[in-house]
Amino acid sequence: MKVSQLRTPAFLLDLDQLDKNIQEVGALAKAGGKQLWPMVKTHKSTYLAQKQAQAGASGFLVGTVDEAESLVAAGLCNIMLAYPYFGEENIARIAALAAKGNLYCSVDSLECAQQYDRIFGEEGLTCQFLLIVDCGLHRLGVPPEGAADLAAKIARLPNSRLCGIGTHPGHVYACASGEGIRPVYEEEEAALRTAYDGITSAGIPLEIVATGSTPTMALESRSSLVTAMRPGNYVFYDAIQMALGVATEEMCALTVLCTVIAKREDGHIIVDCGSKCLGLDKGAHGNVSIVGYGKVIGHPSLVVESLSEEVGKISLNGDQSVAIGDRLRIIPNHSCSSANMTGYLTGVRGDEVVELIPVDIRGNSRKPGC
Repeated sequence: MKVSQLRTPAFLLDLDQLDKNIQEVGALAKAGGKQLWPMVKTHKSTYLAQKQAQAGASGFLVGTVDEAESLVAAGLCNIMLAYPYFGEENIARIAALAAKGNLYCSVDSLECAQQYDRIFGEEGLTCQFLLIVDCGLHRLGVPPEGAADLAAKIARLPNSRLCGIGTHPGHVYACASGEGIRPVYEEEEAALRTAYDGITSAGIPLEIVATGSTPTMALESRSSLVTAMRPGNYVFYDAIQMALGVATEEMCALTVLCTVIAKREDGHIIVDCGSKCLGLDKGAHGNVSIVGYGKVIGHPSLVVESLSEEVGKISLNGDQSVAIGDRLRIIPNHSCSSANMTGYLTGVRGDEVVELIPVDIRGNSRKPGC
């Protein structure tokens, strides 16, 4: 089947570009002597996780317990949890996974660590911890100067082992241009160094220093401190990465194919994809450089001005070459959000449809408690 024969809207994944993105970042990590633990929330697909593993990924960072369970079921058993969890049911699920693979739990409070320690101990397991350090995002994590105190308390828990520290420089996505990336990285590196020095000076060895984001990964690959890189978005890239100068249009592997269904006299067209395809994301942490809700390939003057749930309104800005019935490909602002909108991606090579790729670990198709 040809791409031109697909029904719209359709989520297209350029498999040639996907492979290139995976190989390039794998080579970047290897050249820097770093382990690569990609963030799975970007694609939520065991198929794509297998591709990353085949290209040398050491393990995977996950955002949900559902993601962890799906990866372990697929035989991908090196897992880092990105966030703390609390509650008997959640931690019992995590302990069951730890019995099957190599699992690292992330915490930033003694209360949370104590609950993990008790439940893991009841199962005869040792909980491996990463201590989350706040490097400037101010979402999760202990201040770098306070890391040693909490690390010492966790290290004394009977069924636990503190293996390392981790952070996420997510505030890089608030940068208006690529010029802001290095200062964020330097803040990240300084926070990790302060925490690392404080903890190791207290006699607690650390095996892992984990961090990462797609905009900062090139700098992290050259760090003398970081041992594990954890970017996620690089498999697809998107319009936000383009705005930061991290990716070009050609590097963006995920696009939404849509059809022009109306052309208005006021200089706008209407397409058959809306917020349920492209999302309403302009950067989770605020980014004034993002204009519209995606980039229309081949039509730089077009602006995706507004989105209803199923249709989008695009300003032509003088480009009269677009007609009713034309098909457009739009790069989402945030590809992670768009990939989560569908049950499958349509894998293409050139103009040929090659395969359908399940987005099978979103978790929202599972019954509560299952």
